[in-house]
Amino acid sequence: MSLTLVDSVIHQVRERLAARSLVPGERLPSIRALSAHLGVSKSTVVEAYERLAAEGVIAARRGSGFYVCGHLPPLSLAEIGPALDRSIDPLWISRQALEAAEDSLKPGCGWLPQSWLPEDELRRALRQLAREPRASLLEYGRPYGHQGLREQLSRRLAEHGVQAGVQQIVLTDGGTHAIDLVCRFLLEPGDEVLVDDPGYFNFQALLRAHRAVAIGVPYTPNGPDVEALAGILQRHRPRLYITNSAFHNPTGAQLSPLVAHRLLKLAEAHDLLIVEDDIFADFEHEQAPRLAAFDGLARVIQVGSFSKTLSASLRCGYIATRADWCEQLVDLKLATSFGNSPFNAELLHQLLLKGGYRRHLDSLRARLAEAMGETLTRLRRLGLQPWLEPRGGVFVWARLPGGLEAATVSRAALAEGMVLAPGNVFSLGQTAPDFLRFNVAQCQSPKVFEILARSMSA
Repeated sequence: MSLTLVDSVIHQVRERLAARSLVPGERLPSIRALSAHLGVSKSTVVEAYERLAAEGVIAARRGSGFYVCGHLPPLSLAEIGPALDRSIDPLWISRQALEAAEDSLKPGCGWLPQSWLPEDELRRALRQLAREPRASLLEYGRPYGHQGLREQLSRRLAEHGVQAGVQQIVLTDGGTHAIDLVCRFLLEPGDEVLVDDPGYFNFQALLRAHRAVAIGVPYTPNGPDVEALAGILQRHRPRLYITNSAFHNPTGAQLSPLVAHRLLKLAEAHDLLIVEDDIFADFEHEQAPRLAAFDGLARVIQVGSFSKTLSASLRCGYIATRADWCEQLVDLKLATSFGNSPFNAELLHQLLLKGGYRRHLDSLRARLAEAMGETLTRLRRLGLQPWLEPRGGVFVWARLPGGLEAATVSRAALAEGMVLAPGNVFSLGQTAPDFLRFNVAQCQSPKVFEILARSMSA
């Protein structure tokens, strides 16, 4: 049902309250100013303000205008930004994938099946760690995090050309915690932040939680569209750009050296900081360029974790950046979470020390390559066209045939108990209505394609 003009004005005021751009005691725009800004009559604004006043949301002060009352309602991410169809609401999609039964079909989720992960090795490491007399079972961790694991991460980063000393690495409780800390450190409400379009949907949700303004950068098979990026940087003054380099989510693309070079030149010219999420690094057969390697961690901050390759329950990630920033990030980490799990860090350290992790990765890459080939073949048989043929990783970004809408197909699939990921979940500009993201590791059952075929013809 469409909103009346009065309802529309009320909705916009409530959005500003939810986003904290209007706070208790603050004066609302005058009736004349809001009327001109929204292109509605002054009587429409008067009625909207009076209805909000009747609800106790705002109050009139004679001769002064209208002001926000009392305390703000609790922060609601769903109320910040435009209302979305639940089929393309990123948070709703995440809930569907996380709440689905263990044996549900989830080709739209972003993680590997449990059977693909080294559960037996994890259990052995847990038993061994529990017997260690010095295991961190009872204490808080050190401010920077486990020293041995940070040393190991420093060596692993060097393999990708990223030179980061131990004092340039801060451990976190996973990749999302790492990006959240960086956002807390660098952003103020209202700051503009660039994200890929299409790009990982949780970046958008996280930025909403920080009350930042997300701006989409068109993505190509070789990385961000640098011509479009140059134009955006001329029109805006973004503080950050958050992106992937290896096996971009959702497209599966890899950054080319030329695009990486041009991107860093633009970042330097416009004083742009870059957060490089390298969570898919261990899926690579051949190493893609790393912005953090080219830049030397001057204006690039790299984050990562092991949730995709080892265990989603083993919450341990990292931030690699300038040493002086690490000091301040550690203070912020202590203020907001008092550290990260020392037990998880010790367990991860033990797992990485052994050769079993590398053997697991070799097996995993081979298994993913086979799954990628099978999934591409089956999708093409149904008429879906891959945007590109990924050179590895877990994702295929594919276009539906005949003008089909991904949200409609996803609703039909969900009715049969299968979770898909429609394209506009990943698109800030809502430019991917006929795309779906497929996780090839979650597409091994023929039933996935049977349900997909029925959903496409529903």
